[in-house]
Amino acid sequence: MSRLFQKLKLKNLTLKNRIVMPPICQYSAHEGFANDWHFVHYGSRSIGQTALLIQEATAVALNGRITDRDLGIWHDEQILKLAQITDFAHKHGALFGIQLAHAGRKATVKGSVAPSALRFDETYQIPKELSRDEIKIIVDEFRDAAIRSIKSNYDVLEIHAAHGYLIHEFLSPLTNRRTDEYGGSFENRIRFLIEIVEAINRVITDRVSLWVRISATDWAETGGWDLEQSVELMQRLKNLNVEVADVSTGGLIPEVKIPIAPNYQVPFAKKIKQETGIITGAVGLITNAVQAEEILQNNEADFVLVGRELLRNPYFPMEAANILREDIAWAEQYNPAKFKN
Repeated sequence: MSRLFQKLKLKNLTLKNRIVMPPICQYSAHEGFANDWHFVHYGSRSIGQTALLIQEATAVALNGRITDRDLGIWHDEQILKLAQITDFAHKHGALFGIQLAHAGRKATVKGSVAPSALRFDETYQIPKELSRDEIKIIVDEFRDAAIRSIKSNYDVLEIHAAHGYLIHEFLSPLTNRRTDEYGGSFENRIRFLIEIVEAINRVITDRVSLWVRISATDWAETGGWDLEQSVELMQRLKNLNVEVADVSTGGLIPEVKIPIAPNYQVPFAKKIKQETGIITGAVGLITNAVQAEEILQNNEADFVLVGRELLRNPYFPMEAANILREDIAWAEQYNPAKFKN
């Protein structure tokens, strides 16, 4: 059997194959509420046999949205539609996750905040530097969002600590100029994320898997967050009930040049997997079945996150199975069109 269509066993969950849809913002919500666009978008990919869908960055606070069209989970009222979507995915054999996020200085809504009052670029507002008390409030907002996520029947809670958003801003010396216990040393810069993980651990249930998405490097020549720090962070998080490292890169500073090409982020996932032993996902211009299979066969990751291709083709896993000569279950309504290997 191909590696791509082998099951992946987590502590209390099993992915039916190794294809995961990463969080991709749809910017289609109204006041943070999901709607029929999200139902169809995620529902079609669950019918398409993706093993796990991770819902787009979902804000834990009103001022933590990237835009005013982001999904949110800061109100109990937002649970109803989200639960309808997760339940539909489950009926079609997919697991469903949510990415809990705070945009920090990259928020374009009113009231952006950050570890230090440094704006992303001249088109963004200057964020307010967070006080210690305000940091504690955001930790509580992540905890409360986790509680709502569990009520919404998500299988995976992913903390968004990547792409230049709030948690990443604390991690990197380039955006964290604080001189208190949240800035300076590695121990201090990871403190905010550790506190969020610990707060979520106090409310999480055994049926839910806790993941963290990181940017393994800022791609900065000097002074930024890098792979060595990422390895150390994921080793710490592995010991704090974080089950999976979702490894991406970049997004912190606009002026760096990133060598974008197929598999360009895979070596970072491979290094973290090898050094820590944590279950690891690779992402970054993974667009076809043979490419994905090679990554897994080479033991560079435990699963692949396929973004753009799943936007283009909700039924990518069905086609990938045909290419790799695998006979997988389809939704019975689609069986008349099933490939004959």
